Parts: sequence; structure tokens; C-alpha cells
Amino acid sequence: MDQAPGSPKEPQGASGVPSCYRHPDRETGITCTRCERPICPECMISASVGFQCPECVRGGSGTGHAPTANQPRTVAGGTVAADPRLVTKILVGLNLALFLVQLAVGDTFTDRFDLLGRAFVPEFGTVEGVAEGQWYRLVTAMFLHSSYMHIAFNMLSLWWIGGPLEAALGRVRYLALYAASGLAGSALTYLLAEPNQPSVGASGAIFGLFGATAILMKRLNYDMRPVIALLAINMAITIWWPNIAWQAHVGGLVGGLIVGYAMVHAPRERRSLIQYGSCALVLLATVVMVVVRTAELT
Repeated sequence: MDQAPGSPKEPQGASGVPSCYRHPDRETGITCTRCERPICPECMISASVGFQCPECVRGGSGTGHAPTANQPRTVAGGTVAADPRLVTKILVGLNLALFLVQLAVGDTFTDRFDLLGRAFVPEFGTVEGVAEGQWYRLVTAMFLHSSYMHIAFNMLSLWWIGGPLEAALGRVRYLALYAASGLAGSALTYLLAEPNQPSVGASGAIFGLFGATAILMKRLNYDMRPVIALLAINMAITIWWPNIAWQAHVGGLVGGLIVGYAMVHAPRERRSLIQYGSCALVLLATVVMVVVRTAELT
């Protein structure tokens, strides 16, 4: 729970070093110049002298500027939200809801919206697929899953990785990263996989979140070993586990690394241009892959 300014008791880590009042698990030696509470790098907002915490900045600088001029920002320049996991919650809820629809309706629903290059589908009696103009499959396949284990693993990964990343980037940037990574994974799958092999899953987008998380942790000088180990395990599963669309994982990871680097390292004066420009670059590559593959299949 957040403490009030001037509280005599500040959180401390096991070593006795003060911990950030907003993130008690992070030790820090920096304090807000106004309320003197300890703050971690994520909560530090540059002031004319030293750093201030988000609450003090939100209350105004006392210089006559409008409060919005000093609105607290995330490390990527996004707006600090009251619920930093809202988009992640919505994404998890949407995936779970559609999985329930899959269970209720059956293969008819899944076959209509999974990622399929081009193939005759006996159930519909027609040739279906992205090459037939069904571009929506590149998006809808990102929210479908093939089994209980498939969706459980993906949603646990999304919750574990996505929540902290959303808090660090802000809602809009986080959603842009998720969408760009997922589409990059779908496009590479469409380009390289057999055209009659259907594919589903949020793995492409989630691997993009893995890549961006690695970039963010490196930027904040956090211990990289946990995320590297987790990424290595996932890549090993991708290679050795049968019936996994490795193309989606690789495409999503590359897209996430590109967008994530731009989100975290873009200079402040050109931040939005570079950040959303990187998303546009990944989307352009996605369009090129789709166009090339469509020309091959038609």
C-alpha cells in the first residue's frame, strides 16, 4: 500500500536499503526531492533539481503550469494509468472467451478463423485461406487456441510478462507492441508454413513481449538471467515439440525486439515518431510477406 508523504516508516529491503514506496521489492538509494520517499528508476521523473515521484508530479509543480504539463510518464513516455494491467486483463479475457466459443461451437468456428494459407476445406466445400482474400485470419488466429494446455500456457505467460511490460510502456504503446508482434508472427507463418496447415495461438504476440521485456530489463540494468532462461526454454520447446508453428514464435520475437528497442531507447524529443515508426516498419514487413506469399499461392 502506498504511504502518505512524510510517513515516518519507509519500506526497507532485507539488506536494510530503502525500497521504492510504489514497488517495495525494489531497493533504491534515490528519494523524491519533494516528499523524500524512496523511488526506483521506473518511478523517477526528472525535475529541475533531482527527481520526483509520480504522486508529487501529479499534484503539480507549484510553478503555475497546468497539472497535465507534469503528468507522470512511464519509462517509454506513456501515461501512468490507475490500473497498469488493464489491457493485459482485456487480452486474457478475450482469449479465454473465444476459447469457450471454440469449445461450444466446435471446429466449424475454429476452421473459419484460424490461420490457413490456402486449402480446400471439405466442411465448407470451398477453397479457404489468406490467399483467397481472407486477410482477417492473420488477426483472428492470434486469439484462438487448440487445447487446454495451449491456452493455459499462453495465458500464464501473457499475465506474467504482459502485466509488468504494460506498466512500463503504457497502454497504447503496449497494445501497439502486442499487435505488431502478433501480426509479424502470423505473416511469417503464412510465408513459410505449408499452405494447408492451419495455425492458431497468441504465441507470436507473447514472444514479442518476451523480446521487449529483455530489452527493457537490459535498459534498467535488471538481472537478465530469468528472462533469458525462460526465453531459452520456450525456444527449445518451439524447436523440439511437434506441431508447433515455430514461424510465429520467430516472427513475433523479431518484431518484439525491434519495437521494444524503439520503445525503450527512443530519444525524448523524437520519442513518438521513432516508437510508432518502428511499429509501422514491422507492419510494412508484414504486408510485404503477405503479398509475396499470396502471389506464390494464386
